[in-house]
Amino acid sequence: MANEANTAVLGDIAHARSGDKGNHANIGVVAHGPAEYALLVTRLTADRVAEFFAPLGPARVERFELPKIAALNFVLYDVLAGGASRSLRIDTQGKLLGTAILDLELPA
Repeated sequence: MANEANTAVLGDIAHARSGDKGNHANIGVVAHGPAEYALLVTRLTADRVAEFFAPLGPARVERFELPKIAALNFVLYDVLAGGASRSLRIDTQGKLLGTAILDLELPA
């Protein structure tokens, strides 16, 4: 779960799924259990997600907590370069953002 630098790789403590809403994307992050969810709530902030996806240029990132299912949902606004019908990116629907976020490192 943690490496030598006292960080946790998100993919070791959670699952993720993502998709598009027009030019916006949402990423659901589901913790493996209650302890992992507690870590996510304190360490996986909207600012951290915005920083991680900064190369894609999200206008803003909003976080929603879903404690009954040990999950967080992030909405990344204006991150898909126009969306599925306009974008020239390979991932026009944001399906790979959920896979990408699993590489994010969090302070343990």
